[in-house]
Amino acid sequence: MAVPPGQTATTSGSSGVRSIPGRTAPRLELPSHPADLAERAVPLLGWQGTVLPQLTLFGRRVFVVARLRPDAHAERIAMGLRPVTDRTTVATWLWPELERSAPPPAVHIAGVLAVARHWRTGMAATVPFARYGEAALVLPTAAAMSHDYVDNFLPRARMYGLGVVTADEVANLDLDLACGDDRLTLGEDAVWRWVHEVAYEQLRACEAAGFAAQGMRND
Repeated sequence: MAVPPGQTATTSGSSGVRSIPGRTAPRLELPSHPADLAERAVPLLGWQGTVLPQLTLFGRRVFVVARLRPDAHAERIAMGLRPVTDRTTVATWLWPELERSAPPPAVHIAGVLAVARHWRTGMAATVPFARYGEAALVLPTAAAMSHDYVDNFLPRARMYGLGVVTADEVANLDLDLACGDDRLTLGEDAVWRWVHEVAYEQLRACEAAGFAAQGMRND
């Protein structure tokens, strides 16, 4: 016999079935806007750079933390080389015949961060980027207080070198797991080179917006 949601079926005698209130898992919620949590998580992770607006990269919603490489940025400005976000074009830069003439990466990516309600979602978003550098998750504190988190997530997080920051119900943040430094990483490939160009474009847009806002305040 079907029972209402949140109820537990029990037998009574030989033919009766009744229901009693049962415990249901609380819905996990983020205590603040993802961008705010990402911004405040970065210092706890020891990353330096600008938290770029949330991006969708390869179908995953993440925050990229990046800063300019001054020399490379100046060189690209002098040569008139703007960010190139066409993946096919960027892929050709790794061809042996074009490698020497390709523009240098103009940003340093400190890390990639996902803000999620559950570790499975956050892990799916960050693991592809952990192959190249540091990656981390921001999770509700309640999501980290379960056997599932301890038994199933933490061993995988350590294997991939993922960091974890938790946010309690009033948006206080705490570093639960630092990024590992003994993970295996890939060298620079066409995918990661393209991510740098996307970050470069976003970082320039953020700086332009900042200068524009500063100019309006000074008027």
